[in-house]
Amino acid sequence: MTTSGDIKPKKKRKLKDFSDGDKKTRYTLMTISIVSGFLLWYLITLIPSINTFLASPKQVYKALLSEAAADGRYFKDISISLQRVLIGFGLAFICSIPVAFLMGWYPKVRNLIEPWIQFFRTIPPIALIPLVILALGLGEAPKYTIIFVAAFLIMVVTIYQGIKEVDKTLVKAAYTFGATDKDLFFDIMIPASFPFILVGARQGIAASLTTLIAAELTGTIYGLGARIQGAQQFMDTAIVLLGIITIGVIGFVLDKVLLLIEKKLTKWK
Repeated sequence: MTTSGDIKPKKKRKLKDFSDGDKKTRYTLMTISIVSGFLLWYLITLIPSINTFLASPKQVYKALLSEAAADGRYFKDISISLQRVLIGFGLAFICSIPVAFLMGWYPKVRNLIEPWIQFFRTIPPIALIPLVILALGLGEAPKYTIIFVAAFLIMVVTIYQGIKEVDKTLVKAAYTFGATDKDLFFDIMIPASFPFILVGARQGIAASLTTLIAAELTGTIYGLGARIQGAQQFMDTAIVLLGIITIGVIGFVLDKVLLLIEKKLTKWK
């Protein structure tokens, strides 16, 4: 027979920490990850059957130096592509917020718009290129349009989901205290869904960059996408990889900028 004195208290389980950890550890692990990735890439290119079509890190670095030195073409491509991404994304961001709020606020509007949102979400932006070119020609407008569509669709859905998650108790309490629709919109709905707006922006900028090459299929000689496509025709994988890495770095930097803005503006969370 056991007595109460024989029963040992269970050890408290340590709660798992889901935070990012300290900066030093985070940056150390990120550095290890990047270095390991480049090392793996270098080792793969040592295989004879692979190095005939896959450029090594050294070859890509040489391509970077030659492209940067050749009348500034590399930096011009970056500038033009970045401009296209930011304009397309910016227009999508401006348009997606009111559309998402209308969908979340008015069921009739949602029923009218949602079928089209869901329909176009399943269509790759590259499939729209022939129609966009026929409608808008070969200037900058079709490029902005393709990027706009890709970013808008993902942002409007994300922001709309955030609006749906707003605590209904807050809404009812606000109405009880005599809040108008305007008060409810600006004092509750926007602050409560603000984190989702920023998450949507991060997803939108990623969608804009992943659509960049498709957008630059609409006829251009400048831009990272155009440069990648031109290098592909000559089997110049060093330039292809340089363009891919550059787009990835731009995306990484823009995502970190948006993440920093999110942390600054949502300290109250």
